[in-house]
Amino acid sequence: MKRIDIPVEGMHCASCAANIERRLNREPGVVSANVNFANQVAAIEYDERATNLARLMTAVEDAGYEVSVLETTFPIEGMTCASCVARVEKALGRVPGVASAAVILATNQATVRYLAGVATPVELHDAVREAGYEVPVEPQPETVDIPSEEVDYQRERVQRELAILRRDLWIAGVLGAVVLIVSHVELIIGVLPPALIMPVAWLLFLLATIVQFGPGWRFYAGAWKGLKHFTADMNTLIALGTTAAWAYSAVAVVFPHLFTGAAMTTGIGEMANIIHLLYFDTSVVIIALILLGRFFEARARGHTSDAIRKLMGLQAKTARILRNGELIEIPIAQVRPGDLVQVRPGEKVPVDGTVTEGASAVDESMLTGESLPVEKHPGDTVIGATLNRTGAFIFRAERIGKDTVLAQIIRLVEQAQGSKAPIQRLADVVAGIFVPIVLAIALGTLLVWLLTPGAAPATALLRFVTVLIIACPCALGLATPTAIMVGTGRAAEMGILIKGGEVLERAHALTAIVLDKTGTLTHGQAVVTGIIALDIDENELLRLAAAAEVGSEHPLGDAVVREARARNLTLPAATDFQAIPGQGIQARVEERGLLLGNALLLETRAVAMDRLEERDIKLPDAGNTPLYVAIDGRLAGVIAVADTVRPNAVIAVRQLKRLGLTTVMLTGDHRRVAEAIAAQVGVDRVIAEVLPQHKAEEVKRLQAEGAVTAMVGDGINDAPALAQADIGIAVGSGTDVALEASDITLIGDDLTGVVVGIDLSRRTLRTIRQNLFWAFFYNVLGIPIAAGVLAPIGLVLSPMLAALAMAFSSVFVVSNSLRLRRYRPPRI
Repeated sequence: MKRIDIPVEGMHCASCAANIERRLNREPGVVSANVNFANQVAAIEYDERATNLARLMTAVEDAGYEVSVLETTFPIEGMTCASCVARVEKALGRVPGVASAAVILATNQATVRYLAGVATPVELHDAVREAGYEVPVEPQPETVDIPSEEVDYQRERVQRELAILRRDLWIAGVLGAVVLIVSHVELIIGVLPPALIMPVAWLLFLLATIVQFGPGWRFYAGAWKGLKHFTADMNTLIALGTTAAWAYSAVAVVFPHLFTGAAMTTGIGEMANIIHLLYFDTSVVIIALILLGRFFEARARGHTSDAIRKLMGLQAKTARILRNGELIEIPIAQVRPGDLVQVRPGEKVPVDGTVTEGASAVDESMLTGESLPVEKHPGDTVIGATLNRTGAFIFRAERIGKDTVLAQIIRLVEQAQGSKAPIQRLADVVAGIFVPIVLAIALGTLLVWLLTPGAAPATALLRFVTVLIIACPCALGLATPTAIMVGTGRAAEMGILIKGGEVLERAHALTAIVLDKTGTLTHGQAVVTGIIALDIDENELLRLAAAAEVGSEHPLGDAVVREARARNLTLPAATDFQAIPGQGIQARVEERGLLLGNALLLETRAVAMDRLEERDIKLPDAGNTPLYVAIDGRLAGVIAVADTVRPNAVIAVRQLKRLGLTTVMLTGDHRRVAEAIAAQVGVDRVIAEVLPQHKAEEVKRLQAEGAVTAMVGDGINDAPALAQADIGIAVGSGTDVALEASDITLIGDDLTGVVVGIDLSRRTLRTIRQNLFWAFFYNVLGIPIAAGVLAPIGLVLSPMLAALAMAFSSVFVVSNSLRLRRYRPPRI
């Protein structure tokens, strides 16, 4: 199974998207096809054994639309015969996203057509090299990455569309204004002199014809594409409506006697009423208004991808690498895994890697939302696009191009933006049958008014045109995708990755949230919180215990060793070390026998515990795990170890409750410790002593009780539970496991991000519902009025007002979605 995003040109409404989906879903091997009208992309899942990219592109083109492809030409060295050519073409053809590859031996060049956002020149060059040949050039800086190339291309496409719309809008607007004024000139100067009537009529005909077949030609082109494939869309409605008004008026100008009842030879005065029979102003103003709406809509849609552009803007353009003992600066596209990269204070980290030399503090807030810089030392990982604050360091490049964390984040956001919410299914069904229904209603309206006694044919025509114009389903197609694009993009800016529309809808229904304790509510690393020494110095007790624990792999032992080293205590060597499963350890340190472990260990070794006070016995009630230390068979003290609560855990739990969620803590820790932590953070329910492999079963049990659950974990050992929950939320992880298993991923480890993710998901779904309500309400209310149902009570709608309302509805829906860009987290 494969997934590919194909950029499509030529879509104008939800019906266009529905037409392409129907055609793609008929293609053998296609499992699903979702066409996003807002970002003009077809997301396709298919079986590569049954179909391929070329056939999918052909299917889109067969539906009457164009696939946007890029082309690159580069030299190849080492080819000697036709077999070499075939080998290189085969290697290039295996690169995902390559539509065609032509290699010419005579010129030693390859020309490759590929989809932006799926393949890159870097991958094409690498494929040729892996086939055993050389590419003597390096990719240019602007081709560093899949997302950057796609976003730049999309921006270029939007700018090109806006430029054409702006030109056509000026022509239609200026000529339309002239036609509108001249058509109502009698209101300004009074009755026209008879000698001017026909010249004015012909002037209106000329100007209207320029608009109809100039700026308005796009509607005919779109309608013809649909007609060839036996489909109809908004272009069909607009072309029919404006043509009806223009053709009626043209016939009146060319054959005026058909409308005035007099021949041209009977005297020009007989033509006095001909201007009132022309509706050129209707056709040209409709075209101008629809183009105006499209212009504002396209400009607004351009902002829905701002989040991805901002993420791409974080990336460094060049890198300073060590080669042959020298520092050289190269475009980031030329960095290869294994290169040693130097980063100075104030510079961005070019790619992902591991620090090998030096130390610094790196600002990762642009990806994680963490406001404080993170200390970096040799062995620590650094993420591309983060900002180096203080010292200089050298790191080894490990993940470049599309493999970097930033590229994965952008790819995930793009997939989310191309997804659909289940709530959109109704809209898709309606959009698929909407235009034919509207055509039937319009024709029915025309016939009814033609047969209505006392109604003029012109009235029937106007009702027909008004129904066609007001019913264009643009708003219906923009309602869901624009909100998803802006909502998921805003979340990504805040370090929260939401997988798509289905997640948004499930988030709205959540009733319970399950929080893993270790690493989620707590830091996930045990620390020494207190030492109780009996007849021995505190530091001496810690020194001996840490010496014994050096050989232990238990987290409690590791906490003891770290505390001793933090106090600069010298640790002697231990001998006769032995781990006792489920109890603790024993060892000899400086000829003294040590036991370290739980109460069961001391009990089995007959070590008396009556020297402990009541407060010491109740350490677990405070969330501490007691580590008892016995020296030479006598209790010497207790070291309290605890996994401390994250600073924002209490605030996050409080906010989750405000969202109406029942909070549940799920942990494998002892019940007394778990309940102590639960009391600190304020969760409603505790499920303790659960093995990692059984966490998914506990989530399933909650679901069986009727709860719609979200599971919050670290995304690695919690992966089964994350997958079982209605929504899986991985905190503090950019790992592939987290991205795969979770529905929402927090790049940072601040638990308040969970609150923001759920709240923003709910607001996005609320926006989708507002948009869909407006789109449906607009058409349900507008079509009857346009058809003249309410004409007996004086409520009528002119074609020009219908065009204005139609344009406004689309702009309203997009603008409503763009409000999510200003989303701010709930006050905490």
